[in-house]
Amino acid sequence: MTRRKLTGDEIDLWQKVVKHTERLHPGAHSSPPAPPMPKPKPVKQPEPRLAPFKVGSHAKPKPVKHDLKPSIARSLASDPRQMDEKAFRRMKRGKIRPEGKLDLHGMRIDTAHPALTRFILSAQASGKRLVLVVTGKGKDRDEPGPMPVPRGVLRHKVPQWLALPPLSQAVLQVTPAHISHGGDGAYYVYLRRTR
Repeated sequence: MTRRKLTGDEIDLWQKVVKHTERLHPGAHSSPPAPPMPKPKPVKQPEPRLAPFKVGSHAKPKPVKHDLKPSIARSLASDPRQMDEKAFRRMKRGKIRPEGKLDLHGMRIDTAHPALTRFILSAQASGKRLVLVVTGKGKDRDEPGPMPVPRGVLRHKVPQWLALPPLSQAVLQVTPAHISHGGDGAYYVYLRRTR
């Protein structure tokens, strides 16, 4: 059971009763105990002003997409430029005509790698500067397996082969070809001069 609180009138009445009564033990208290005062009413605190709301301020950021392996074009574009800037821009726009062309369509890896090596080294020996290597875009696999296979195996392998010896000493720059020369299915290979 909870105690109820005394009102102001009840406290005044109690004070009058205390004044007119006689004490049973006169020496026990030197002064009468202070009467209980009612608790002050709580003052309402003003509510804090809220910050202005902006759309999206509480939204969670989008999850970062993992790009584990950059595309071939992006990785070749990030390579440092080894050749003349003006010649590079002309080559990218398809303004320079390739002096030789190797078509690897339909070849397997075991025949394409020796053919590429033979073609690049003989082109450099004959003094050619820009050659075109056509790999094709590749075809989609009908049966996906547990390991993802990139589309166009030769398209992925040719830049790697060109960066490894013995071809790396002959190649100055590799870049995807202009659409007029095959686009994503071909590469311009700019060769070093023989000394």
